[in-house]
Amino acid sequence: MPDGQGPIHEIKLGRIRATIWGNRTNRQTLWYSVTVSRKYRDGEQWKETTSFGRDDLPLLSKAVELAYGWIWKQTSQSTSESEE
Repeated sequence: MPDGQGPIHEIKLGRIRATIWGNRTNRQTLWYSVTVSRKYRDGEQWKETTSFGRDDLPLLSKAVELAYGWIWKQTSQSTSESEE
């Protein structure tokens, strides 16, 4: 189970990345958050930004859609397991 120390899943599409984090409330309820970033090259170094250009938007949209699907699957599985 997620312990809040690092991401629990990443979706990478080209230079776009959606990172999924698992968090727990005081009542131990698990909830998810997502951060998105884009890699770019600055000289010889690779860096990340949370700023996106027009041409990044299709991949950004797909990465967020895939992150939503992954979270939906996790929450659906945990709901069905608790009903058993």
